[in-house]
Amino acid sequence: MRLSCLLFFTLTFSFAQTISMEHSIHSFTVEDIDGNNFALSSLKGKKVMLVNTASKCGLTPQYEKLEALYQQYKDENFIIVGFPANNFMWQEPGSNEEIKTFCLKNYGVTFPMMAKISVKGRDQHPLYAFLTKKDKNGLKDSSVKWNFQKYLIDENGVLVDVISPRTAPDDIQIINWIKS
Repeated sequence: MRLSCLLFFTLTFSFAQTISMEHSIHSFTVEDIDGNNFALSSLKGKKVMLVNTASKCGLTPQYEKLEALYQQYKDENFIIVGFPANNFMWQEPGSNEEIKTFCLKNYGVTFPMMAKISVKGRDQHPLYAFLTKKDKNGLKDSSVKWNFQKYLIDENGVLVDVISPRTAPDDIQIINWIKS
C-alpha cells in the first residue's frame, strides 16, 4: 500500500511539474537589446508584465507610465520586459541601438528591453506564439491587437491575463494584480 501511494505521489508530482513547465515562460531564452541571452527563467518568483512596444505610435507615451510603474514596484518582485516590434504600420523601424537610445533619452527607460522581434504573422517569435495560443499558455487564445499590449505573468511564469494596448500601465486592474 505504501509503495503504491508513494508511486502515485511521485507520478502526480512529476505530471504537475511537467504541466506547469509546459505553460510557463520560464523555458524561453530571448535576446536582449544589447544582443545578450536573457533567460526568462531568471524571472522565477516575480510577477512579470511583457509588453510589445514601438517608438512611433500614438501609444508610445505609455513608456513613461511603464517606467514609473517599474520604478514603483521593482523592489516588490515585479518586472516589466519590453519587446520592440515593427508589426503595426511600421511604427518601430529603428535598429536595436536606435530603440535603446530613444527609450533612454525620451522616457528614461530602465526596465529590461529585448531585441526587436515579430509578435504576429509568419515570423512570430516563439514566445509570442506561446502567449497567444491556449494550447501552449494554458489560459486562452488571443491575438496581439496593437503596440503596447500587455501580458501579465505570475511568479511561476504562467500567463494570467492579457491587457488591451489602450489600457494604461497604471490602470487599477494592473495595480491590484501587482499588489495581490
